[in-house]
Amino acid sequence: MIKQNKYFINDIQSTSTIKYIAKRCISFVESFYYKCHQYLYKNSTKEKKYNVSICAIFKNEAPYLKEWIEFNNIVGVDHFYMYNNNSEDDYEAVLKPYIKSGLVTLIDWPQNQKQMECYQTCIKDFSGETKWLGFIDIDEFIVPKSTDSIYEFLKTFENKAGAVNLYWKLFGTSGRMDRELSGLVCEDFTVCWPKYCDIGKCFYNTAFGFDFESKYAKQLHHKFWANYKGKNVPPVNIFNHICVGNRNIADVADFPIQINHYFTKSYKEYAMKRSKGDVYFEINPHDEEYFYEHEMKCTSTDYSAYKYLVKLKLKMEQKRNEV
Repeated sequence: MIKQNKYFINDIQSTSTIKYIAKRCISFVESFYYKCHQYLYKNSTKEKKYNVSICAIFKNEAPYLKEWIEFNNIVGVDHFYMYNNNSEDDYEAVLKPYIKSGLVTLIDWPQNQKQMECYQTCIKDFSGETKWLGFIDIDEFIVPKSTDSIYEFLKTFENKAGAVNLYWKLFGTSGRMDRELSGLVCEDFTVCWPKYCDIGKCFYNTAFGFDFESKYAKQLHHKFWANYKGKNVPPVNIFNHICVGNRNIADVADFPIQINHYFTKSYKEYAMKRSKGDVYFEINPHDEEYFYEHEMKCTSTDYSAYKYLVKLKLKMEQKRNEV
């Protein structure tokens, strides 16, 4: 069965075994330990070129790049470090005006299935330029709700956490078999899971260090462990609760910020996504069964992204006129 709690749906199958319960108990003890440690953090926040930046690796996603950049820029992302993983579409034409304006730094990343290594390289090369560095994909849109910008939300954590985990709101097809790719993803898809997914993506507070040799460096986009004075420390979530093991604690049902994960888009786009290759998996495991495991949980709607739609459409039109 799917383990659920009041606010989350697990993304994987799990049962209440003794092993599962033991892990929960260990996570509780660990979180208490790290919470006590959190009060010792005394980092000085330095001014940097950017407040919030994104590191993203992409492969054959040209139709989606423009909307993704414009939307996330509207909500407060100052810069995008974009790693091209052997794309064969017209991504360069899409990115050219953003590179010219200085919004995007484009880097070739020819190594296949080396996503985590790509992220680590970005940390080495660019964490000195930005206060916060997030790791999200091209199908993920940051949606601040209690504020209008992500930095307005993140800056309250600058002396509290080495990383903040933002949870996924998972969206399905909204019943669409196909659609015009010129349509806006964030407008076309509104049917989603009724609760948040218990995983998401992390934003790294670069005032903290990072241990490249740590075992935690292998999955840093879901659970980013920063380093404080030689000690690895786990991320907190958007409610400032320590995230260790399978422990996710929420205070209210209306989360102040989320990442809209447009996991499938239309049915045809999901098939296209499977066939184009993957930056992480050598063989993409997202088959038909995997599709229905997620689609059948799409029983609610979420229009949080809509408050940014007018700004987005105006910016998209402005960019078309410039081109």
